[in-house]
Amino acid sequence: MDLNILWFILISVLFIGFFFLEGFDYGVGILLPFMGKNDTERRIVINTIGPVWDGNEVWLITAGGAIFAAFPNWYATLFSGFYLALFFILVALIVRGVAFEFRSSDRSPRWRSAWDGGIFVGSLLSAILWGVAVTNILRGVPINGEMQYVGTFFDLLSPYTLLGGVTTLLLFTVHGALYLTLKTEGEMVRRAWGIAKAVSVAALVVLVLLAAMTYFQTDLFLSTPATLGILVCALAMILTVLFTYKKAAGKAFIASSLTIASLVLSVFLGLFPRVMVSSLNPEWSLNIYSASSSPYTLKIMTIVALTLVPIVLAYQIWTYWVFRKRVTAKDVHY
Repeated sequence: MDLNILWFILISVLFIGFFFLEGFDYGVGILLPFMGKNDTERRIVINTIGPVWDGNEVWLITAGGAIFAAFPNWYATLFSGFYLALFFILVALIVRGVAFEFRSSDRSPRWRSAWDGGIFVGSLLSAILWGVAVTNILRGVPINGEMQYVGTFFDLLSPYTLLGGVTTLLLFTVHGALYLTLKTEGEMVRRAWGIAKAVSVAALVVLVLLAAMTYFQTDLFLSTPATLGILVCALAMILTVLFTYKKAAGKAFIASSLTIASLVLSVFLGLFPRVMVSSLNPEWSLNIYSASSSPYTLKIMTIVALTLVPIVLAYQIWTYWVFRKRVTAKDVHY
């Protein structure tokens, strides 16, 4: 295995970790107005992710930094072509992050309601836009022979990519609802189960429809590993629905996690060795060699990653262990 392949794998793992962790994070934000019937309940919902939401986003920052350093041409083409879409994601994440910090700085109901809306909208837009972005990368975008994006923002919008956005929205919502069954008590748990049951069935139907459209819109199913990944994803989603209806919280959350992880893994398996597909000419697609940094850069990055990544992982695992208990009304501080 050369360093180009190693860094493709590492970036894949970073995005899998990001979507797994930030998936329930977004889901909780989306469910905030539906789970919280009063200010105390909304505070409980926010507190379930309060200690971890910013740490979850570190996975995205790290993945972006890894792409910039290991595959600069991928970074340049991606961020120039997806500039407006990524700008919207960034604005949504900023509004969401600011809302978490500012919400409790004033007791005014109007003030708190406005920031709650910011959390909801920021989570909703992020969940949809990530699905649109990922399906565009898989389907292919107009990239010329100079590795330049030559399309417009509206070239990124199609029935297939919008369906991708709906799919991630529903998957993250289910993921968030199941997370809340593990982190809340009483009536809020019953509320979360009701949402999880309804949305999980819808997510399964949309996921199957997305898989069918992916077969016709992309070449993902030409890859045997990617095809197996999609089958695992479908099976995991079926198990998510079954465990949800049995109210087996732990098993349902694990199945939901596997659904998201296998879906993201399938995307990277279907792309390999490409990193961005050109819809104009397959030979113009960026791959792990044409888009990479020098071997010396990859070598230095590997040394740094092997040193620092275990420390970051240990810290995040410790954070989840410390805040592993359910959140109740007595934990809310005004």
